[in-house]
Amino acid sequence: MPMYKVKPLHGAPGALRAEQLPSCMYRLPCLHRAAPPPQEEVDPSLQALESRQEEILKRLYELKSAVDGLSKMIQTPDADFDVTNVIQTDECSTLTTNGADLDLMLGKDYGALKDIVINANPSLPPLSLLVLHSLLCEHYKILSAVHTHSSVKSVPESLLKCFGEPTKKQPRHEYQLGFTLIWKDVPKPQMKFSIQTMCPIEGEGNIARFLFSLFGQKYNAVTSTLIDSWVDTAIFQLKEGSSKERGAVLRSMNAALGKTPWLVGNELTVADIVTWCALQQTGSTNAAPANVQKWMKSCENLAPFSSVIKLLK
Repeated sequence: MPMYKVKPLHGAPGALRAEQLPSCMYRLPCLHRAAPPPQEEVDPSLQALESRQEEILKRLYELKSAVDGLSKMIQTPDADFDVTNVIQTDECSTLTTNGADLDLMLGKDYGALKDIVINANPSLPPLSLLVLHSLLCEHYKILSAVHTHSSVKSVPESLLKCFGEPTKKQPRHEYQLGFTLIWKDVPKPQMKFSIQTMCPIEGEGNIARFLFSLFGQKYNAVTSTLIDSWVDTAIFQLKEGSSKERGAVLRSMNAALGKTPWLVGNELTVADIVTWCALQQTGSTNAAPANVQKWMKSCENLAPFSSVIKLLK
């Protein structure tokens, strides 16, 4: 007698019996076509927090730009100054079409303002650089600053305000160019615009040539040679030469100005700027011939020249 009975798994011999087997272990509802959850309303306090974060990030960017600009001066041994007098001003006008490409001239520098830093001795101020600064302010949006180095005991008030009275400043990244003048005990003016990589450009004439090139004016080889010749003549013969050399230069100027309104052609060049400033500093204006006197009045009718005359009084 069998203990257990088991149902047969097949019927007729050789034929398998069909069984209903499960197709899956668990059955779950389909989630692919489910409706998306309703969107929740944004909390007003969260929106205010996001706006505040954006404002903080904007201020941090402005602060970074300011620090990057200051680091250019602090990292150079020529600018280890103790600031006893600081005057900052911004002078600007509409950018004209004949300006040079500052990225091409000064190199690209992302996140920081392009800075030109000039060291000059207050006992012999480089008047031509002050005239050029005023002219540059008519072409670019410039952030100007005047500092006093610890090597100088005192600086006249007029030189501390040589860039004008301080006005309301804008964030540094809104300017195109930084122009910093440091009154320092140096034998001759020095300039840097790439503080970490370049040697200084020395001499008022050389710096004036560079600054004038930022106007983007192009000259042929003959005109460029004449301009350079007049600049060197003004520096080495008018300012540093003997009275005999000065007399010879005045005669040459009188002859040249009898043919053209300016020293080189019909337009103002750096030669006129440097030569006019040299005459002012040497006191040779009273002995100037007729053509030179007329030329000097033409220069003084321009605002940048007339503003420098006030510094000489």
